[in-house]
Amino acid sequence: MRRTLRHIAVLAPLVFASGCHLTAPAPSAAIAADRAAMPPNTIMLSEMMRDLDAQPGFTERLLAQLNKGEKAGAYLTPELFDTFRKLILGKDWGGLDRFPGWTTKSITRSVHIAEHVLTNSSTSADGWKYLDLGTYALDKGGEEDFDRPSKLPPFKEDAVSLGADVVRGDGPDPRLAPMRPESQRLADVMNRLAMNGVSVAAFTARLGGKPATTPEELMEVLMQSGHQITVADVRYFANFGHFHYRGQDVEMPFWINSGWLVPAEHWWQRPRPLLVPVAHAEYEWIITGPKVNADVTFYFGIDGKAEFRTNDWLNQPWVMGRHAHEYRGAQAIEVTRLAGKFVRAYSMLHAKHPDLPFGGYYALGVCQDSIGAIEMKMTGKTTLFPNTARTEFFHDQPDEEITKLMEAVPKDDGRAPDAERVFGSLPTDDFARITIPGLRDDVQRSYAAWQRGALHRANWWRWRVCVAIGVLIASITVLTLWFRR
Repeated sequence: MRRTLRHIAVLAPLVFASGCHLTAPAPSAAIAADRAAMPPNTIMLSEMMRDLDAQPGFTERLLAQLNKGEKAGAYLTPELFDTFRKLILGKDWGGLDRFPGWTTKSITRSVHIAEHVLTNSSTSADGWKYLDLGTYALDKGGEEDFDRPSKLPPFKEDAVSLGADVVRGDGPDPRLAPMRPESQRLADVMNRLAMNGVSVAAFTARLGGKPATTPEELMEVLMQSGHQITVADVRYFANFGHFHYRGQDVEMPFWINSGWLVPAEHWWQRPRPLLVPVAHAEYEWIITGPKVNADVTFYFGIDGKAEFRTNDWLNQPWVMGRHAHEYRGAQAIEVTRLAGKFVRAYSMLHAKHPDLPFGGYYALGVCQDSIGAIEMKMTGKTTLFPNTARTEFFHDQPDEEITKLMEAVPKDDGRAPDAERVFGSLPTDDFARITIPGLRDDVQRSYAAWQRGALHRANWWRWRVCVAIGVLIASITVLTLWFRR
């Protein structure tokens, strides 16, 4: 009996400690179950890489495409790039499908390290290269008449073949691509109008004889001439790969640790972290009318550009898409005004800090930061995650309104974000429609727990309580042995 009690004294803390720290099973079962829910003609990145693993040189071609520089939009820090390479070379296909699974703090830490190692070859004179103006030069005035149709070329595909039946690049959206000439002209003009406060020569757009010298004035002129304008705050799952293999779409999300815990199925298990794919956020101008039919977006991208852009590539179905907000009338004009200010602010920051790696991506924020800042101005809060901008940079541009907006955006550099931002970033509010294997169940269970107040951050107090209980039981056992002796 005494020997049994001694065994209990030794094992009790271990049992409780292991029970408290027994991680819930990895989502492999859920991944397998969810494969049937994937969109037709779609495979996961791991399936493509497993299939092509034996192809000589293919892995190096793939890695070069993902990180070949600003033209492609490099977004992998050296540490991320090395992790990605190790997953592929080590044939860790499960890890590849949850790459990288780091917290925002870990990712930005790798960016800070990269800033001490990497520099761009830019000088302050060509800092403006991060803005597309078409034929409208900054050092020249001019005018664009929207009563005349655009003379710009139609949509042109620029997909790249990597060999082995792998293509990078998506085709045209059949609804939006036919509008490419008007959309491209409108985007170029809006970028040029946004720079009127910086350039030495004024630029003007006209429609029906009415002039506009800012992007918001152009929206007013369009509305007055009978055009319908909706500005949508849109969320997608970010697609950093845009790969196709043997005609199939390849799912390649970039996973991030939200800092929250997926509720475990059993009370003795430690919940695993809630990993979510990074979302892409943008504002989209949907314009229809007698003279101009166009679709233009604004966001800060992995190419380092914060600008108005065309929006006519075909999204792969797994990225989904949701309008979190829609603005019309005076509100649409206000969003346009703020977006124009961000175009100008980012251009000035690029000229001031031309040596930032990744075109300033991460250091000046990701796509969510500026979109979330405008959302805060329009609604009083932001529902976007993550935000990485180091707001001290924004003091290096003169617009105080932009500086204050960026300072108000929540910073994701440590503590888990408000759960509302994690779920609000997702491109659907019907989580049963999510098609990324293993994600649907995690999000549904986590969201349900949040709704009932039972969603918990990592390092929650439960584990400390479990250890304390284990120590207490061990102490009682030892005392029992002592008194019996």
